[in-house]
Amino acid sequence: MAVYTQLGAEALAELIGHYDIGALVSAKGIAEGVSNSNWLIETERGRYVLTMYERRVDVGDLPYFLALVDHLAAKGSPVPATIHDRAGAASRAIGDKTVALFEFLPGVSPTAPTPAQARAAGKALARLHRDAGDFAPIRANSVGPDEWRRLADACGTHGFAAIDPALGGIVSATLPRVLAEWPGSLPRATIHADLFPDNVLMLGNTVTGLIDFYFACTDFAAYDVAVTHAAWCFGGPDETFSPAVSGALLAGYEALRPLSAAERDALPLLAQGAALRFVLTRAFDWINTPANALVTRKDPMAFARRLQVYAESGKAAFS
Repeated sequence: MAVYTQLGAEALAELIGHYDIGALVSAKGIAEGVSNSNWLIETERGRYVLTMYERRVDVGDLPYFLALVDHLAAKGSPVPATIHDRAGAASRAIGDKTVALFEFLPGVSPTAPTPAQARAAGKALARLHRDAGDFAPIRANSVGPDEWRRLADACGTHGFAAIDPALGGIVSATLPRVLAEWPGSLPRATIHADLFPDNVLMLGNTVTGLIDFYFACTDFAAYDVAVTHAAWCFGGPDETFSPAVSGALLAGYEALRPLSAAERDALPLLAQGAALRFVLTRAFDWINTPANALVTRKDPMAFARRLQVYAESGKAAFS
């Protein structure tokens, strides 16, 4: 989450007036994240989250994202249902931007996940894959392997060097190999593809919300596990790998959806691809984030270090 576009009180009140949720009481920008602008909205009837789509989200994909969220909510998955306006629309235009309103879910995102929290997150991810099993729409992965080369070229040698002198060499040494070895056939599912701890709300060790579905797509289910693993299983200033968190995350997932032997064998490579993806998207955003944006930029080197761990440890990271 972030705030790239500023909205005044009058514009927000006019917008909220199109929804049957009572009059606007307050609105506060949310600074976390990198892709969209978000506000915590309070009205006479409750709290909501307003999202304005800014970067790397094609508004043409919004019907897919919003339909998926509503599908999962109807199944009982812990996701925030879309609030439709008085005309029944799931999204609205405001100026040249598109916005959507969602129910507010309680909970706090873990900053240093424990094994118990990781187990709950793994189980919630498996439930998401299960509950989306009859979701018919299909969407290609917009930040999959085909996009990684374009992002690397867009960052360029000078862009990588401005972030860290070692970054360009890490990318050039790893990207061609990962692309050449990428698997061609594994079980596919509708996946979240971005399940970081800050996209999971929890009360204690219970998952109360899975949020930010704007990278959701149809891809390998095990790739979603690898993305989540890369996001959850490292911590501290040195990005230290936690075997306990890793084991708990995988155990939680397999409690509902056991991985096949082929998926298990592919996890080390899929995790390297996941780490590369975040190196490249974060590097691109680091270079291109406007100076006046209310946004917390993410460090690409955090995932460069994780990439090296996966490359060096292989299957040991998933044992």
